[in-house]
Amino acid sequence: MTLIPNALSELLDHSFDTVIDVRSPAEYAEDHVPGAINLPVLDNEERARVGTLYKQVSPFDARKIGAALVFRNAANHIETALSHHDGAWKPLVYCWRGGQRSGSFAWLLSEIGWRSDVIKGGYKTYRRLVVDMIHRQALPHRFVQLGGYTGTAKTELLPLLAARGVQVIDLEGLANHRGSLLGDMGEQPSQKAFEGALAGLLCRLDPSRPVVVEAESSKIGNLLIPPSLWEGMKQAPWVEVSAPIAARTDYLVHAYDDILSDTDALQTKLAPLRTHRGEALVSRWLGLSAAGDKRALTQSLMEDHYDLAYAKSMKAMSPNVMARIETDGLSPAHLDDVAGQIAAVLQVMET
Repeated sequence: MTLIPNALSELLDHSFDTVIDVRSPAEYAEDHVPGAINLPVLDNEERARVGTLYKQVSPFDARKIGAALVFRNAANHIETALSHHDGAWKPLVYCWRGGQRSGSFAWLLSEIGWRSDVIKGGYKTYRRLVVDMIHRQALPHRFVQLGGYTGTAKTELLPLLAARGVQVIDLEGLANHRGSLLGDMGEQPSQKAFEGALAGLLCRLDPSRPVVVEAESSKIGNLLIPPSLWEGMKQAPWVEVSAPIAARTDYLVHAYDDILSDTDALQTKLAPLRTHRGEALVSRWLGLSAAGDKRALTQSLMEDHYDLAYAKSMKAMSPNVMARIETDGLSPAHLDDVAGQIAAVLQVMET
């Protein structure tokens, strides 16, 4: 029976053993159903070749060549990646729009005796359900923003809260970016992949209980927070964490050591701030970087840039801060204590 999901949760809560994405590696890399494996029946070059035939020669010739390639590649997958499955295995197959690629592969698997099926509409159905959920509908979740000046270890608090049973969303982890000027952590996922991972996580959370998200701007690196989540975050109450500048400096010198140690990359990242913070200040930062004075550079970046931006943002937003938690340090013991206090505040919300 073809899977015809009406909501994202219905698609993600399937009863199949394996989800197989038979699209090309390039299509899969951009985005795919969470947990799906990629067994392409046409690789990138083959897909381009068939498409060119379809447009420049004829649909018949394209389908003829395409069929030969699809079954040749499918046979290879059966002999290799799928050879260990027994007769009870239930695979769910999809392609771009639930057409010939997935239909052909699922048919071949069923002829062997496996209980294969396809997603009606393929990846386009999955993507539509993601967009419906986080672009077009109000989310039912009760969000709480975790705020505080840069360097208060907000991201590090999230797993400590999760260990206490608190529902959390690590937006920076999903985006592979620390959410600041110096927050680069390498290649970010595509916008579609980011949204799919986020939507999948939201499906697993209990809307009746608080969900903690770190306070962010609407953009994390190159990725935009989807509109439904952003609206929920703007309306959410805050828990704000504060720590002395010395403790924050120590924490950031360690957390951002990779960026602080790369003088050339740091110069590139700081250059745009000449317009906002002035030539003299940026030149001072670059001088501290060249001298290897990471501590002085980090403290100045906070006092003369990050803290000013945070204060300005707080004045403009005027969030409902339901609790302020102060800590005199950011060691593991201090953070564990802070996480306990936040969990206690959230527990009151649930009663």
